[in-house]
Amino acid sequence: MDVLLTLEIIAVITGIGFITLMIYQNIWCWPVGIVSSIASIFLFYFSKLYMESILYVFYVGIGIYGWTKWNQQKSGVKLVTSRGINYHLIAVLACASLSVTIGWISSTYTDADRPYADASSTMFSFVASYMEAHRILSSWIFWIVINLFTIWLYMDKGLSLYAGMMVLYFLLSVAGFLQWKKDYDKQNNETPATSLPIS
Repeated sequence: MDVLLTLEIIAVITGIGFITLMIYQNIWCWPVGIVSSIASIFLFYFSKLYMESILYVFYVGIGIYGWTKWNQQKSGVKLVTSRGINYHLIAVLACASLSVTIGWISSTYTDADRPYADASSTMFSFVASYMEAHRILSSWIFWIVINLFTIWLYMDKGLSLYAGMMVLYFLLSVAGFLQWKKDYDKQNNETPATSLPIS
């Protein structure tokens, strides 16, 4: 079997396991995600999506960080948090600026394909992953948008299995938001009919 296809299969299976466990705030999502990320590092490097490869190096690190942070919390505690509009404006503006800068560097000094798209996906994923480790509800909103975007990016590179996984990720991200919103409402003694927080 082709090495890239093998890496893609491993990454897809463990990636689906990661997001499914994340939806239910199961701490085992982190080690499963680390395995998926390691396979993805090599997959994207050999596909010349260098920023995506760097992104998955970061995912290994955030996996260790998230695993440690969640392990420090009291057993059974699943505290979903929210942030205000200023937090999100700063995050979006910072990601957009870095995407343009890194996209230009990649297009000028490397043979990267789709350098600006690659950089954008990477920068916004950095932020979404950090938010996820801190159980911030709106991390799922970021992932919904990112997953839609990367469906196109991976199809463009011929990574059909990964593109298919992004379709599933998109659907699971919607489910994740709804589940975490339910948990958030329960924590705050709200009903599901309550309007969504600005976060």
